[in-house]
Amino acid sequence: MSQASTARFQDKRETILDGAARLFNQQGINGGMLSEVARNVGLAPNSLTYYYRRKEDLACACLERAMEAMGACADAAARAGRLEERVRGFVTGYLALLAQIARGLHPELILFNEILTISPPHSAAMGSSYNQLFRRVRALLDAPDAPALAADARNARAHLLLSTTSWTRGWIARHEPDDYALVGERVADVLLHGIAAARRLPEAPQIDLPWAELDGTGADGDTTRTSYLKAATRLVNEHGYRGASVDRIAAELKLTKGSFYHHHPTKEELIVACFERTFAVIRAAQQGAAAAPGSGADRLAIACRALLEFQLSAHGPLLRVTAWTGLPEAIRTDMRRTLGRLGERFATLVLEGMQDGSLRVVDPFVAAQLVNGMLNAAAELERWVRGVHAGNAFELYAMPVFTGLARQSGEAARPA
Repeated sequence: MSQASTARFQDKRETILDGAARLFNQQGINGGMLSEVARNVGLAPNSLTYYYRRKEDLACACLERAMEAMGACADAAARAGRLEERVRGFVTGYLALLAQIARGLHPELILFNEILTISPPHSAAMGSSYNQLFRRVRALLDAPDAPALAADARNARAHLLLSTTSWTRGWIARHEPDDYALVGERVADVLLHGIAAARRLPEAPQIDLPWAELDGTGADGDTTRTSYLKAATRLVNEHGYRGASVDRIAAELKLTKGSFYHHHPTKEELIVACFERTFAVIRAAQQGAAAAPGSGADRLAIACRALLEFQLSAHGPLLRVTAWTGLPEAIRTDMRRTLGRLGERFATLVLEGMQDGSLRVVDPFVAAQLVNGMLNAAAELERWVRGVHAGNAFELYAMPVFTGLARQSGEAARPA
């Protein structure tokens, strides 16, 4: 193949990956079709197979490219010596990449949550690639001036850093691309130094919440609805909306498809019920925290502890809100709207903490989004932190949001 032919091949390949990433981000990997990708990039379907024979091959290429792009940001940041320079460089470098995408100067990148929809044998390779990305990000925490951490705490912080940085893709579009750099600085500042005020650590006692009622258990003790919601939530978290088929849900519960349709006329109704269950749990935690005594920091911490305990308890899991990829547009829009309102509640708690002095002055929207991202990624926490459980998840995983990655979880920020 001549040099010119190779260049044309690579250019067309990049065009295909860009078009595929856009389609998969809208419809999910299971929902997007090769024929649609081909049409969007001006190719006949049989011409597309010259580059990628199967949809799974194309999806994996999209995921590999996205993971490598983020990994490159981590590698560049790791060349710095100090922890603050590393974390700040990683976050701002990734936001600079997103700004390039928003300006049309860089091809679209697929969302990482779609990696869960990849089936064997491709899933092993994708899992290995994500493990490598995780290690590249975790290496940022090994700076000479970083706090000494046990393995579980180090992994929890790496998951927090990777997940909350990835989460920015879900909300950064509300800002102008010219402002992404400023937002990146604010995100990095919160991750490094936390949101707790100087010499103030939040207290987060357990609160009694009606988890059984929110779990979907009927007044007569019937757990059928609960079983459906848990099974569907778990499968959507693992395989995405399209991958969580009626067959899979019914098989998980050892029921027939007829029994499924007896309880839920459509899969869409069941998934909406899963979203509503998760939203109801978040509301209950927020309301319970708002009614609790203490400072704004205490109440925010109480809400975080309650949600992490639910996630890791027998009542869990909560639905990963990124599971809306592939949902019908009308449903997706409604779910996004509800999530936005719930996110504003976290921002309100942040503002209250700033007013009473328990939280330092930060961008309340950024802080709330980092809390949202941290809680959403808790669905995968057990994968990365072997010793995590409902009793220690807050200290390992959420407390660094308050104290910052630059300090031990039990060490409050010192006055500037």
